[in-house]
Amino acid sequence: MITAIIDYESGNLHSAEKAFQRMARETGAGEVHVTSDPDLIRAADRIVLPGDGAFPACRKALFDHRGVFEAIEEAVITRARPFMGICIGMQMMATKGLEYQETSGFDWIGGEVGRIEPEDASLKVPHMGWNDLVIDRKHPVLGGIDSGRHAYFVHSYHFRVNDPEHRIAHVDYGEEITAIVGRDNIIGMQFHPEKSQSTGLRIIGNFLDWRP
Repeated sequence: MITAIIDYESGNLHSAEKAFQRMARETGAGEVHVTSDPDLIRAADRIVLPGDGAFPACRKALFDHRGVFEAIEEAVITRARPFMGICIGMQMMATKGLEYQETSGFDWIGGEVGRIEPEDASLKVPHMGWNDLVIDRKHPVLGGIDSGRHAYFVHSYHFRVNDPEHRIAHVDYGEEITAIVGRDNIIGMQFHPEKSQSTGLRIIGNFLDWRP
């Protein structure tokens, strides 16, 4: 089994690679490769798309790597391989992002990524640090994870889904901030599981064992 972490020069790859490699060893989930090779991505059993920075820059960087998005789409949409988006990698699954300029996303999950706007002026943006997850619906990747578990966030924009069934979890930060989205064989996290200690490692392990 091969898990491909996509390298398009827009993610915290070192931390993600170490976390996924650790959990792959613990769960017997095979090899973890950080790659921008379309052939390896197309053949992978699981796909992970990290992303740090701004939505438009990440999307441009991804599509500037020739053949990479097409390989991801073939593996995930055509072949139904399990997919995890992390931070901007999750946001790009939306229909569009509104950071700096309107930018098309993958449109895998309907909705838009807009700025966090807490009513309480004392709540600063970006939303940065630890926050308590509120689980909206059960999901295999959240096995053993209950509401109240902490996750680590760094972001100013969040995913407002069109269909409430696609929101798996949220956090409270002056408004309900989408933390996890998903449908079918795809799931995305606004927080960084690779930096979320035991909660994040449990989620990664569950993902590596997930057979949607």
